[in-house]
Amino acid sequence: MEPIIQIKNVSKTFIGKENQVEALKGINLDIHKGDIYGIIGMSGAGKSTLVRCLNFLEKPTTGTVVVEDKDLSALKEDELRKVRTEIAMIFQHFNLLMQRNVLDNVCFPMEIVGKSRAEAKERAMELLEIVGLADKAKSYPAQLSGGQKQRVAIARALANNPKILLCDEATSALDPTTTKAILKLLQEINQKYGITIVIITHEMAVVQEICSHVAIIDAGELAEHGTVEQVFSHPKTAAAKKLVFMVNPKATEMQGKRCIRIVFSENSSFEPVIANMVLECKAPVNILLADTKDINGIAHGQMILQLPEDEAIGNKMIHYLKDRKLEVEELDSYVG
Repeated sequence: MEPIIQIKNVSKTFIGKENQVEALKGINLDIHKGDIYGIIGMSGAGKSTLVRCLNFLEKPTTGTVVVEDKDLSALKEDELRKVRTEIAMIFQHFNLLMQRNVLDNVCFPMEIVGKSRAEAKERAMELLEIVGLADKAKSYPAQLSGGQKQRVAIARALANNPKILLCDEATSALDPTTTKAILKLLQEINQKYGITIVIITHEMAVVQEICSHVAIIDAGELAEHGTVEQVFSHPKTAAAKKLVFMVNPKATEMQGKRCIRIVFSENSSFEPVIANMVLECKAPVNILLADTKDINGIAHGQMILQLPEDEAIGNKMIHYLKDRKLEVEELDSYVG
């Protein structure tokens, strides 16, 4: 199946008076129809530049982007505008028109493409129903919470039936509970309408929550990509490990001590596997990181443990965990 978005050898250099910055370096990536694709990296990695290249709001210095077999670099300006109506975008700070009420904010993109007022209002009300804000149609953005503003922004983004939705740090201004609700809404939109969603974020938790695939951008380069499960279970590069392990830079004193990473995927969350291991091996462990959740009675997530100094006991613990069908990986050092 042909990808809906092909990023082909995309590089972007910004030239200033004093210096030049290579924001992207030869990125190649395919995104398929119906994916929820996460693009993740630390601040300044180049991920926001990449998302702006996907609709040619930012034109690559070299390389190109192909959307549904259309090479964006070969299109005239009016053809490019037409393609952009199929690629909607939502942002960290919502970008709503403060002087317009909620209904008129959602109508705005339809007015631009020449829909009648009656048609735009009818569609806007349908969309507000979908995002759960039909009762706020006459309210103004200043009267809404952050989560409500982002729901309006999502409704507005869907107004012209896009095939692709780009989300640039769309949840990073929201609290954790609101973030979860917005991600759930995006997931429902993806499943119900088949819209391909690209999520730019610096948070692995966002990617784990709803993405099917992930690409890790580090210093303008594509460090690693694959299914979320692949990258989360077996991160290969230092950049991926840093994001997956959520490394605390203050934990440098752990360097050189024997640490293991356990990945949970099929264990019952009712089995206290670490406690049982400690009792069985008669030695304590230091839990450096625990990021697990119960999904339908199965534990999912990861732990990083510091094992006892005694090598034989450490080996016994690893054997115990592997016997219980846990993935165990020895870390050269906790801080990559």
